[in-house]
Amino acid sequence: MISHKKDQAAGLRELTALEPNAGVRVFAVVGGRTGVGKTSSVINLAVALAKTGKRVLILDENPRHKDVNANLGLSARYDLLHVINQDKTLEQVMTQGPEDVLVLTAMRGIHSLAKLSSADQERLIQCFSELSQTVDVVLIDTAIGRTSRVVPLSLASQQVLIVLSASGKAITDAYALIKLISQEYARRDFLVLVNKVESESMGRDIFENIAGVAQKHLAVKLEWMGCILFDEKLQRSTRLCQPVVEIFPTSASAAGYRQLAEKLMRCAGPWTDNDGVENFMRRLIRTSHLDIADFTV
Repeated sequence: MISHKKDQAAGLRELTALEPNAGVRVFAVVGGRTGVGKTSSVINLAVALAKTGKRVLILDENPRHKDVNANLGLSARYDLLHVINQDKTLEQVMTQGPEDVLVLTAMRGIHSLAKLSSADQERLIQCFSELSQTVDVVLIDTAIGRTSRVVPLSLASQQVLIVLSASGKAITDAYALIKLISQEYARRDFLVLVNKVESESMGRDIFENIAGVAQKHLAVKLEWMGCILFDEKLQRSTRLCQPVVEIFPTSASAAGYRQLAEKLMRCAGPWTDNDGVENFMRRLIRTSHLDIADFTV
């Protein structure tokens, strides 16, 4: 039996499909260092978006032991590389999370893109073109570290969301990442989420500080996407492998993620009504040929 909750979600998705400029929106979610809560933010943002009727795909670059599926208590037997090798279809390798959020484990596949033949590239692009009919938003959970393809993923995405926390090192590393992408690859606009803060005023102060320095020295524009308050419910939901917006919807952190979802869909960007997931994959294949030595911060 289909639950009333599922009926509501389906109805919202039908309405979403009728919205103007309903092309797929692709966001690369990045962090300068581990511990800033990037993956938790991706999961909760995805579920918050899904609750508004958006059909969401998480493209996960993280290693399996600490990826999105692991954080949700799920397990993926296959990944994007199985699709590239034509062992499995795209539908077969994706897992389904809360609120029907789709998760695609992609680290090995992303790392192999630069080696694909022209025929294999076109075949992969065609596979992703089918997703454009069933996905509204793609959130890319980029890995952190020297093996990450954060630069090509960021350049291929329409928008980049920087996640940082209140620690000095997290702020410094986030700034270094912005500097790399802007100075070496001419990206000028970034979205910023300040995570794990005690108050909104603290989050705003951190943002104003990094935004002012970035505008002065890097000639880039940072846009405030809000902050997530650090609360006990967020910690508990993480231990339970559940999104806080799902099991503790009245918590302060859950409210922050709902506000983030709303702001994200209202933010300016190079949105077009015919931009699909296949166009993102085409851009990613092109940027994947950049020198790997340039991908380090």
